[in-house]
Amino acid sequence: MGNGNTQQDLKHAVAKGFLWGGMSNVVCQFLSLLFGIYLARILGPNDYGPIGMLAIFSAIAGSLQESGFVQAIANRKKVGHDDYNAVFWFNILVSVLMYVALYLSAPIIADFFNQPVLVPLSRYNFLGFVVAAFGIAPSAYLFRELKVKQKSIALILSIALSGVVGVVMALNGYSYWGIATQSIVYVLVRTVVCWYFTPWTPSLKVNFAPLKYLFAFSYRLLITSVFQRFNWNVFSFILGKFYTRIDVGNYTKSAEWFNMGGEVVNGMVNAVAQPALAKVVNDSERQLRVFRKMLRFTAFVSFPLMLGLSLVSKELIVLVITEKWLESAGMLQMLAVWGAFMPIQSMFTNLLVSCGRSRTFMWCTIVQGLLMFGILLIIHRMGIKPMIVSYCVFNVLWLFVWLYFAKKEIDIKLSMFMRDILPYMLLSLFVMAVAYVSTMAIEDMYLLFVSKVAIAASLYVFIARLIRSEELNEIKEFLYK
Repeated sequence: MGNGNTQQDLKHAVAKGFLWGGMSNVVCQFLSLLFGIYLARILGPNDYGPIGMLAIFSAIAGSLQESGFVQAIANRKKVGHDDYNAVFWFNILVSVLMYVALYLSAPIIADFFNQPVLVPLSRYNFLGFVVAAFGIAPSAYLFRELKVKQKSIALILSIALSGVVGVVMALNGYSYWGIATQSIVYVLVRTVVCWYFTPWTPSLKVNFAPLKYLFAFSYRLLITSVFQRFNWNVFSFILGKFYTRIDVGNYTKSAEWFNMGGEVVNGMVNAVAQPALAKVVNDSERQLRVFRKMLRFTAFVSFPLMLGLSLVSKELIVLVITEKWLESAGMLQMLAVWGAFMPIQSMFTNLLVSCGRSRTFMWCTIVQGLLMFGILLIIHRMGIKPMIVSYCVFNVLWLFVWLYFAKKEIDIKLSMFMRDILPYMLLSLFVMAVAYVSTMAIEDMYLLFVSKVAIAASLYVFIARLIRSEELNEIKEFLYK
């Protein structure tokens, strides 16, 4: 009886987490979209270029700062005050040291990209690391306890307030300084709200002993996170070195829109997958069922959303942020195809972490990143388009490497994997093809955009109902409740 209640509690927590995670990500990406549109209309690719060049340093520093402790705490059976307190003070110490190092490295970064403006800009932009350090411990608490609703509120408020600041500064001529300030205000608000929802408070009596066993789990996640963020930002790095500031700006904007779409699903998966799978780690059969259930739900949402974004990328960019960003539309169209598979990769990585296979996760990510970086360096002279195509194809094929390691944990076979994702992938491709062909004669861009979205969305839902999709029925049930 008790076990049944526990299973129902977990099912309810996961369902609620998916619902809140999905809803909050939709709201967050909608707000990001609104502010992004306004900023893109005020600013141009040349303004986004400097921030794009700093992206890889910001991303890697963010990984070093977090040190994988959020996942490590979520994976521990019991967590007390000393655990959170040690993480809190350690993060602050590391962030201060890291900021000093980056402050002193600013001239080197500026020389590498041949952009003198990066010296003061980087020193200002990197202040966000120090602010973010104060929010890691409360974020770890909310993550472990599956407090997705509270984290969602923190995200929504931080995006809204930082977006207002960014727009006001852009209107007053601060260009990339406004974008940098926006990111600092974002982490500040998010940190404050996370503290508001966290009952735990730090103390000056610090015991760093818990870091020993936390770091034993998290150091591999730390290395993995560094390589993950390097992989995500390697394009801006290579473009900043070998191409122009405008090229970096166009790619930065396409990646921003790509991330807004991808995070609707990816953020939902990451909010609940790892802690939920960790709770059933001792029951491999149940873990397989839970994993496949989440995998099917992820495919049901991810494929139509991201392939749909690819379908309307040109119309979306031109209508919303004008033709000056047209170059970024082609980049977005290609990135969105990979984006349909990205949440599925997140499912695999969360599974490995929940099973304590941080070593496998680490080495797989390192090899993936190094191979991809090598491929991009080899073909960078061929142009930006071949680089993006290679990036997308390589990452999609790498899913089968993740599947190989997942099979060792929960015995998920290739046939199971294909049965779970292939129906929704093929359905989405069919729907997008119908929407594309049926609107080819439309010349008005507004009508073309609306028609593509309406045809694709209505046809996808209609066929899903026709085949009695379990995922569609559950979404309707959760929304009704």
